[in-house]
Amino acid sequence: MASKGFAHLHLHTQYSLLDGAIAPDKLFSRCKELDMDSVAITDHGNMFGAVDFYTKARKAHIKPIIGIEAYIAPGSRFDKQKGGVKDNTFHLVLLAENNTGYHNLLRLSSIGFTEGFYYRPRIDKEVLARFNEGIICTTACIAGEAPAAIAQGDMNKARSAVESYLKIFGEDRFFIELQHHEDSDMPNIRPGLIELANEMGVGMIVTNDVHFLNADDFEAHNALCCIGTGKTVADPTRMQYPPSVYLKSSEEMRGMFADAPQACDNTLMIAERCNVEIDLKTRHAPRFTPDDGSSPEDFLTKLCHEGAKKRYGRVTGEIKQRLERELEIIEGKGFAGYFLIVWDFCNYAMQNKIPVGARGSAVGTVVGYCLGICDVDPVKYDLLFERFMDPERNEMPDIDIDICQDGRAKVLEYVRQKYGHIAQIITFGTMKARAVIRDVCRVLDVPLSEADRLAKLIPNELKMTLDKALKIEPDLKKSCDKDEQTRKVFEIGRKLEGLTRHASVHACGVVIADEPLTNYLPLYKPPGSEDIVTQFEGPTVEKVGLLKMDFLGLRTLSVIERAVELIKLSLIHISEPTRPLYIS
Repeated sequence: MASKGFAHLHLHTQYSLLDGAIAPDKLFSRCKELDMDSVAITDHGNMFGAVDFYTKARKAHIKPIIGIEAYIAPGSRFDKQKGGVKDNTFHLVLLAENNTGYHNLLRLSSIGFTEGFYYRPRIDKEVLARFNEGIICTTACIAGEAPAAIAQGDMNKARSAVESYLKIFGEDRFFIELQHHEDSDMPNIRPGLIELANEMGVGMIVTNDVHFLNADDFEAHNALCCIGTGKTVADPTRMQYPPSVYLKSSEEMRGMFADAPQACDNTLMIAERCNVEIDLKTRHAPRFTPDDGSSPEDFLTKLCHEGAKKRYGRVTGEIKQRLERELEIIEGKGFAGYFLIVWDFCNYAMQNKIPVGARGSAVGTVVGYCLGICDVDPVKYDLLFERFMDPERNEMPDIDIDICQDGRAKVLEYVRQKYGHIAQIITFGTMKARAVIRDVCRVLDVPLSEADRLAKLIPNELKMTLDKALKIEPDLKKSCDKDEQTRKVFEIGRKLEGLTRHASVHACGVVIADEPLTNYLPLYKPPGSEDIVTQFEGPTVEKVGLLKMDFLGLRTLSVIERAVELIKLSLIHISEPTRPLYIS
């Protein structure tokens, strides 16, 4: 093994929400500068950014190592009793060694949210024992089970923890993780970990628990943590990381651990062992099984020809030719099942008097018109099918469906009951120019009136940035030039701008798959909600080959439906005979 070089195997990106301050693009540029050819992503309990990290790393010719820093429940993940449990979860770094390991990480991260969530997405050793194949495990930071026991002076407890993980992963896939932060008030547990590793014959690695990119990003990261916890930077009780948790060079890391060169070498060995290939080519369209036993293609053709007769009466040669051409393209791309699923739930909505219909480019399909999904005749209005589906490109179709807001939940439940493998789609809010200034002002104790003044000086435009605002707004630049506090607000704001701030549920996006979704992506459960949501955003859902549909709940359709009902009631009332009015 080479004596030079180093691989960071414990790193938090912006998807460790309001805790990590690293954007992938900047990370890979910095790796190039430091001559590092591999790096890991180990966000807290989630895989929100795994595919984005993977694709951007490959593009930058950096080897991506996919992992998570998992939260381990001290007992069962189902134990959610009040009192002390919140602070009694342990950390554990899990790295995918191969594709099996990657898919097991998808499952473990999903279980953390859907089964074990209690303040944090927790897993336990029982589920870890089931889904550990292809995963390399390390003991994590001082919040890990063994490190925490050593910090408490209980070597027997630490030894027992190591034994439990060795039983699950074996000697080949379990490592004791060494960290060293002299600039923190954490107890020095490094000698105890080395003693334990030597005693038990366990390999060691070195990490830096990276949370921000450069040493001079500490102040911005400190502000970010305060934003996340609702504290101010002047609050002595705030959560604060040591200034040293940045992406250190190989020389810095090996210098800190000159007494443990093998542990540094082991990072390169693990990086070499971790080889994940995420499948971004195969499509996993949901299956539709016709009741008559025919194939989806035959059933779609049959429905369209029947619908054409109902819609057009006399099916001309032009209509028939257009219909056959569309069917050939749709069925040739394997999307017959997709159209049938859309037809199925639209048909269900209509039968249950829930207003529904397609919008956008899908209205340009004769197939959609004949199925009753759309009510505009594409032939009559000369609408182009190619605007919806380009015959030359292999893209997933996307029919946007408007559904009465009052009936949307009922339609979603029908799809869930019939097709099983569905979830809503996550979306992430980012720190926009105006919002980040307000956030930073709050944590720096800038008076509210001044924070409001600065924020309002930033033009309220879609792609506005702080740098652009300073160029086009003279009063803003004047404030930055003359006032030290304002200058600091903008310096910190520029470093935090664009980072992911929070997760929420997309207003209309839904994914439907032909197999359990955890075969392809991790799942998320918003705190306090029973909704199952993907951990990947819409574009990433499509990248991994899954079908995304938009169920657009429209209040307008609900208003129109209610107005029609009231008009009908009024007409009935008017048509009733007038009763004579008697006065006693």
